[in-house]
Amino acid sequence: MTKDELRAELERQAQRYKDVYGGEVITYAAQPDPERKPWRKKANLLDQAFSQELERIAKDLGSKVSLD
Repeated sequence: MTKDELRAELERQAQRYKDVYGGEVITYAAQPDPERKPWRKKANLLDQAFSQELERIAKDLGSKVSLD
């Protein structure tokens, strides 16, 4: 079913509702989806210690390479 066919079907159903039941059809614009922000993990003490250790190892390796 294409969008145009769907629109026509919905319009037909709305018109039938008005004719048969005498009701009023109110249409609303679609609400935009809420903006999602990327999830970020807050670094805990172990994460900080791990990153510091990685930096220390990288610095040690860098100094060994420059000495060779």
